[in-house]
Amino acid sequence: MFSYIWPIALVVLSNVVYQICAKSVPEGMNPLASLTVTYLVGAVTSGILFFALNKDGSLLREYGKLNWVPFVFGIALVGLEVGFIYAYKAGWQVSTASIVQSSFLAAALILVGFLLYGEALTWNKIAGVIICLIGLVFINYK
Repeated sequence: MFSYIWPIALVVLSNVVYQICAKSVPEGMNPLASLTVTYLVGAVTSGILFFALNKDGSLLREYGKLNWVPFVFGIALVGLEVGFIYAYKAGWQVSTASIVQSSFLAAALILVGFLLYGEALTWNKIAGVIICLIGLVFINYK
């Protein structure tokens, strides 16, 4: 059970810290300059964890297995980070920005799951998306 729960708990905790950090980028600082430090720290942390968790690991051997994914993933991560930073600079509240994007993301991923991975597109999922979109009206109603 723990192996099932801890990854989601880590994602939630990390996402809370992530949102706080995205909201707290200094007002006058260019978000892309901030991200150069962010990714440097991330690269160093990833390297340390790689060697700590893989005593006989070889980064060069692992790099030999590369495909297109890490490169596109890197571009997508920059898009996520810059998007949130600019959303907060534009006035989005921490309490709503993530919920709004998550609702639209859930709808998009239902289609991606159906089109790319053959996942079932059920009436429950469609109803859930409609409920999420209705919820967005209530969350953003002033």
